[in-house]
Amino acid sequence: MSLNKVMLIGNVGRDPEVRYLDGNSGNAKVATFTLATTERYRDRNGETRENTEWHNIVAWRNNADVAERFVKKGTQLFIEGRIRTRSWDDQNGNKRYTTEIIADNLQLLGKKSDNPGGQGGYQAPAQQSYAPAQPQQPAYNPQQAYQQPAPAYQQPAQPRNVVEDMPDDDLPF
Repeated sequence: MSLNKVMLIGNVGRDPEVRYLDGNSGNAKVATFTLATTERYRDRNGETRENTEWHNIVAWRNNADVAERFVKKGTQLFIEGRIRTRSWDDQNGNKRYTTEIIADNLQLLGKKSDNPGGQGGYQAPAQQSYAPAQPQQPAYNPQQAYQQPAPAYQQPAQPRNVVEDMPDDDLPF
């Protein structure tokens, strides 16, 4: 068994570059862009350090359409996907490698005003689903919790005598 799964939350580094593989028919569309993830930690001297990692993102079909319409430089995204490494020979005949994240799920994060794409909260339909959907639970509102009256105490129901409640002619034997 093997698993190739990546989950990233970060900011888009440049506007997506969108290409159409079947002319402009829109059937096979691919969008590529970079995503920056930043790790913050304290070193031995107590100083805050940052380590930013840049990821090459490739989005196909519906996810490419979402990237084209809503994703701009600076947009905060959640991306679920898988890692792929490709190799090719450059102009000088040297072997070159690149590692990409193939996006299976792309979700815009943050508020609309924070998102240069303007449509915060949009989630593209996943092409493949690896986990069962979790039921949505309403957000906890502490003010609402104190405004609701406490349930009234109810007397437990008295046990019924089943034999006395049944008429004699309805016995199953």
